[in-house]
Amino acid sequence: MEPVSHFFYSDRLKLQFWDWGTNGKPAMILVHGGLDHARSWDWTARALRDDYHVYAIDLRGHGNSAWAPGALYSVAEHVLDLSALCDIIGEAPMYIVGHSLGGIISLLYSGIYPDRVKKVVAVEGLGPPPSHRVHKPASDRYREWIESVRKLEHRTPHSYPTLAEAVARMKEANPFLSDEVAEHLTLHGTNWNADGSLIWKFDNYARIFAPYGMNMEDMKQVLGNISCPALLFWGKQSWAQDPEIDGRASVIRNSRLVKVDRAGHWVHHDQFEIFINETKNFLAE
Repeated sequence: MEPVSHFFYSDRLKLQFWDWGTNGKPAMILVHGGLDHARSWDWTARALRDDYHVYAIDLRGHGNSAWAPGALYSVAEHVLDLSALCDIIGEAPMYIVGHSLGGIISLLYSGIYPDRVKKVVAVEGLGPPPSHRVHKPASDRYREWIESVRKLEHRTPHSYPTLAEAVARMKEANPFLSDEVAEHLTLHGTNWNADGSLIWKFDNYARIFAPYGMNMEDMKQVLGNISCPALLFWGKQSWAQDPEIDGRASVIRNSRLVKVDRAGHWVHHDQFEIFINETKNFLAE
């Protein structure tokens, strides 16, 4: 079964979401990570659609959604877009599942509107650790952001002569991926150029961390405001730091952290059976 494509407007941008059905079931939104797309959730959506009415959003600048003018890709804008989709669906409280950037967005929405979220699942979605550059002094953050934008203005997006080469790049980014999963993610994550080469759908400006919106104290306050149960995942082979080490995981009061072996940053791809079983059990509790 394939999902139905819909579009909606948020902040004057035309954004896409995918509707997996099923009418009459509790609403659930799947939120992908940075430089990704909604169809990366296909396996999760198929596993959950019998019990939930599943929607998957293409974030601004990703998938088939519009690119933001002026490269407005802060976490605040993404949370704004999620809030618009939630209002369109109009079934609160609902369930939200997010990965990486999508996990940050999902958790922040859950803390800003705690009465609108029934349960939230975040795969490596607690944000950068305290040592990350987004937490540097404001003057450093703004300077790095300005210089990053200026560099991107002169960068030509990379294209791939064949699908096989684009798939190989996908597997280079995540060695845990099978050939089948890597090809699926690549097919839904690329567009064809006129010469037959392929180019990633995401806006290169979405790579940049905004110089605002990730203040540690602000994050702690919002995450501490989450009242619903939260399930957190971390891959033991991930480049991301264990969120227990720096205390990020403990900010959310009613939460449980699952550490998954033989998994990197994309736990829901790398160890899908563990991820989906833990998620199903959590949702059913």
